[in-house]
Amino acid sequence: MEYAFKMFSGVHLTSAITLFILILLLFFTRNKWSHQQQKIQLRERFFALTLFIMDGCYYMWLVQTGRWDWGNSLPLELCSISLIVTMVLLWTGNKKFYPFVFFAGIGGAIQAVVTPVLDINFPHFRFFHFFYTHFGIILTALYFTWVRGYRPTFKGLIQTMVILNILLPFLFAINFIVDGNYMFLQEKPKGGSLLDFLGPYPWYVLSLEFVAFGVFCCLWLLFRNRSKQGESVYVK
Repeated sequence: MEYAFKMFSGVHLTSAITLFILILLLFFTRNKWSHQQQKIQLRERFFALTLFIMDGCYYMWLVQTGRWDWGNSLPLELCSISLIVTMVLLWTGNKKFYPFVFFAGIGGAIQAVVTPVLDINFPHFRFFHFFYTHFGIILTALYFTWVRGYRPTFKGLIQTMVILNILLPFLFAINFIVDGNYMFLQEKPKGGSLLDFLGPYPWYVLSLEFVAFGVFCCLWLLFRNRSKQGESVYVK
């Protein structure tokens, strides 16, 4: 393929470095963002719209190019679900959606950026869609943490694990019906991923439970509120 993506190529590493720079910029400017309610809502909804438009264009591209398939085109991957919740969080500011975006969103999107399941390289639209949406999930979670003052809790961690496990049987059923592999519950990505270190099928699914819990715990310990104040600036 003309634009075949190669993991750990110069383009891939540049994308990862770009994410790192954006995270640093967000962190060092966290106290300079306006906290006026109108401006907060405007910027968050604008970013939600950009994610929605980008993702909508992706699905239109799938249909127009004949790539749409019930087995791999539904928004049922972890990052696809996280993206939907991210857009809802940005649009509403509702704190109830924050834990899933923070734990599942960061955990899943970081893994996706490190080992992308992507077959088309820069400068194709699909390349920009993949990294823009995954960057968007991570940066939204960190924005609500550093700028808006939301903080992950252990309760939110457990809630996220429960939600993911409630989704599993439905995804197994959908995978069976449409001959799909959503959330890689049927087999590992063929291009290689972090799942390769978690054992053979189906044991890597069980291993992933422990890995996810461990990653979520690390995120919670790293970003949890260490004082007893830390209320968010603007919560609905």
